[in-house]
Amino acid sequence: MTQTQTPPRRNGPAAAGAGDAPDRYARKAVLASALGYGMEGFDLLVLSFALSAITAGLHLSTAQAGSLTTITLIGCVLGGLVFGLLSDRFGRIRVLTWSIVVFAVFTGLTAVSGGYAEIAAFRFLAGTGIGGEFGIGMALAAEAFPSSRRARGTSYVGLGWQAGVLVAALVSGPVIGHWGWRALFALGVLPAVAAFLFRRRMAEPEAFARAEDRGAAASLRELVATPAARRASLGVLVLTSVQNFGYYGIMTWLPSYLAKQFGYGLTRSGAWTAVTVLGMALGIWVFGQLADRIGRRPTFWIFQAGAVLSVLGYSQLSSSGALLVGGAVMGAFVNGMTGGYGALIAELYPTHARATAQNVLFNLGRGVGGLAPLVVALVAGSLGFARAIALLAVVYVLDMAAMLLIPERRGAELD
Repeated sequence: MTQTQTPPRRNGPAAAGAGDAPDRYARKAVLASALGYGMEGFDLLVLSFALSAITAGLHLSTAQAGSLTTITLIGCVLGGLVFGLLSDRFGRIRVLTWSIVVFAVFTGLTAVSGGYAEIAAFRFLAGTGIGGEFGIGMALAAEAFPSSRRARGTSYVGLGWQAGVLVAALVSGPVIGHWGWRALFALGVLPAVAAFLFRRRMAEPEAFARAEDRGAAASLRELVATPAARRASLGVLVLTSVQNFGYYGIMTWLPSYLAKQFGYGLTRSGAWTAVTVLGMALGIWVFGQLADRIGRRPTFWIFQAGAVLSVLGYSQLSSSGALLVGGAVMGAFVNGMTGGYGALIAELYPTHARATAQNVLFNLGRGVGGLAPLVVALVAGSLGFARAIALLAVVYVLDMAAMLLIPERRGAELD
């Protein structure tokens, strides 16, 4: 972990200076990373929309159906660790391509699952491919973008997730209605192919090419090498755990909540979810702009406080118009912080450990977040969905305290 700034350096094969606009390579790096992250968003939300159809088609119990998201996210944790280490060893572009192949193969096989054991295995293995996308893509974008615009660069990668989720929200109802849930997962292979083709001609960022190869053990040690590193790693782990717990707790059950509480059909629930996702996209964009201007810590605090208030408020809404507006506001605060993790983590760790740190810390948090669908289901069973969603607001208070463990590194040059 480094706490001192180094002289300005080029961040990509043709990168601009620290204060310049992003060059062509930086824009391609962000687009490549956003495409991969968009695959994740699409895949995980279509699973949410398809849960009822999968349950009926494969004769699953409620517990088995609820576990599929958790199993996928556990796969993400393993994939995040493995692909993060491989990326710091063999390169960002190369290992991103490997992760896409794994994702595409097992997402396609999900479409032909014949029972719980098969679909659980395929979801776990698809999750390992998904797990590599976030951290490697964020490391790539952070290394390619100028330091003064780094949070904006990683926030654009975060927008890729929202694009994938938005597509899933809009197409899930019609696709399931016409062709069944299996078609959704077959469709999920297409963006993986597009991302694979796009990345084939990209070079590695200069920051990675300059980095000294220190091996997997050294990469992992950087997370706990000093007291400052341990504090920061703990703080980031709390942030990512809360972020994922809140996100998956809300988004996995939001379609069911709208259907059971207000009688919305699948298509209408998809439209309401799409508005929430648009709010999330706006929040991510705003977060990147603010974080580069006023700093990482104050921007996180603004969004964390907004998450507490908006989640509490949403759980009390009852009219269609209020749910529409409230969903967009809640989405902006609850998921807007996603735009900041890539820059925040990139500035805390050196290049030879950057993708490892991104993937390990985010995917450990995603593993914690994987418990949210089950926790929400259990709480909703006794208290109702509205109260279960309201209780999620409490976890964002932990986020605000965790920021005190993380140093402000806005604009720092990457080692």
